[in-house]
Formats: sequence, structure tokens, C-alpha cells
Amino acid sequence: MENRKTTEILLIGGSAGSISVLLEVLPQLQDHLSFPLVVVVHRTSHPESMLEDLLRFRSRLPVEEVYDKMTLKDACIYLVPADYHLLFENKRMVSLDCSEKVNYSRPSIDVTFQSAAQIFEEHTAALLLSGANADGIEGLRCIAEKKGAVFVQDPETAEIAYMPRQALLNLQVDTVLEPREMASFINQLSTYY
Repeated sequence: MENRKTTEILLIGGSAGSISVLLEVLPQLQDHLSFPLVVVVHRTSHPESMLEDLLRFRSRLPVEEVYDKMTLKDACIYLVPADYHLLFENKRMVSLDCSEKVNYSRPSIDVTFQSAAQIFEEHTAALLLSGANADGIEGLRCIAEKKGAVFVQDPETAEIAYMPRQALLNLQVDTVLEPREMASFINQLSTYY
């Protein structure tokens, strides 16, 4: 029997077409997950952005937008704010950074995924969703190199297939998931990856 790894963080990255997937998956997540979830979605800065409220309304888990020097808790969903990169200082504290865009994006999926891989190493799990650019590919590669777990949305189910398809073309991924499979898969990560 292969060694089971404990998941200590789950990262979800996406761009165009990913919000609908999140709205499908979040209501089905169990409220006793043994790790925090960090969501990095490409979005423009807008003072009246309703994304946090929309996700909170649909989720059984608490949803919070990240602030600088925030401490993460298990079974909570953290949304990276527009116009900031998220970096991990340690396994519980994150910081925000407004340095230059990466892959034309801030927040950048790559930046957050790479930062998590350095801190959590093989205990990192990441899921890449629908999107129109290649942000996230290098971050997934970094997680894979640290022996973390790499998951990708099935491009056939993505509103915009480019991002997950690039991951499949450039990386060895652990699992390809359709949106309808994601919640039960995530729920199992608590006990089984």
C-alpha cells in the first residue's frame, strides 16, 4: 500500500469560467475539512466586487477575503483579493504583495502555488480550473517537484479549456476532475491523500 500524504493546504486557481465551477463545488464541501482552502481567481479590482459575498452565500464553510498577515484556519475558504499576490510566510500566516504582474495577472496563480510549495512541500494540493492563459502551470510544476498533489479540471468540461489543457500538455498531473467530481474528491483529501 502506498504511503498516504496528509493534505495541509488546498489551493484552487482559475480564471475565465472558473467562478461557475466554484459555485457548483463549494456548497458540497464538508465543514470538517482538515486544511484551509485558498482560492486565487483572476479578477479586476472593483470597490463593489460581490465575489466574496457570492461565494459566502453558496458555501457551508466560512469565506473570507485575505488581508495582510492573516492567520489561516482549517475548514475555511480564503479568497485572494484583486490586485495582490498572496505569499505564505509559514503554514498559517499569509502576506499580500503588490509587486509586478506575473502572466499579466495580479493575483497570480503561479506566485501563490510556488509560495505554498516552498512552505508545505509534499503536503500541498492544488486544483487548476478553467482559464484563458497559462498562469498556474509553473506553480503546479513546483508543487509536483516537491511531491505535492496536482489536480486539473477536465478541459472538456471547462468554459475556457486553455488553462487546464496547457497543464495537461506540460505536466504529469495526479488526477483530472470534472466539476461534479470535485467536491467529493476534496472532501476525501482530509482523510485520504
